[in-house]
Amino acid sequence: MLKVPRGYIREDDPKVAPVGHPAPPWLINYADLMTEMVAFFVIMYALGAAMNKDVQKTKQEVEEMMKEEKVEGKVEVNKDGMRITMQEGQEIGDDAGPFFESGKSELTGRMITILQHLSPKLKELAVKDHDVMVEGHTDNIPIKGGAFPSNWELSTARATVVVRYMIDNMNFPPTRIGATGYGDNRPEVPNESEANRAKNRRVVFFIKNTPTQKFKPKGSE
Repeated sequence: MLKVPRGYIREDDPKVAPVGHPAPPWLINYADLMTEMVAFFVIMYALGAAMNKDVQKTKQEVEEMMKEEKVEGKVEVNKDGMRITMQEGQEIGDDAGPFFESGKSELTGRMITILQHLSPKLKELAVKDHDVMVEGHTDNIPIKGGAFPSNWELSTARATVVVRYMIDNMNFPPTRIGATGYGDNRPEVPNESEANRAKNRRVVFFIKNTPTQKFKPKGSE
């Protein structure tokens, strides 16, 4: 046997030998589990990318539309879905203006034009089982008189009018859209200037990701 110098380990020692030393039994099952988990996450990533393809396409189209129509705001996509925020802004002119008249819920010509361009893009997602929620938001200026006692009712009425226009005039599927109002309770920025208040007067379209299981009304089977 080859003599090993003091302080060294023999090459054939089973604790350090590169070959000939069997792995513990549990390591085989552990390696199989790790392989299966990697494969699972690769498949989930591929499915997620495929499901998001339509949403990303719509995001780009909406951003281009907002730029052409000079609509201030942003389009964001996260794990829950896509959020389209449209703000009135301060520019008032031939191509810009308010979405609604002050203290009223009737659509202005500008908002009608925006909905005519936006609705077909969102409808493509709605027919693929994406639910759309329209949110109404106002600034914090109190309402004095008129049909609405507070900004809460006003924001809800505005969101509802948007939904009704999309259903009645743009043939949007009514089972895939809803309305809600938050009044001045969720400001984007502090209501301390007219520029900020204009940003808080906004309409938000939240397009939810498709559910894992589709809801089927009773009697539809």
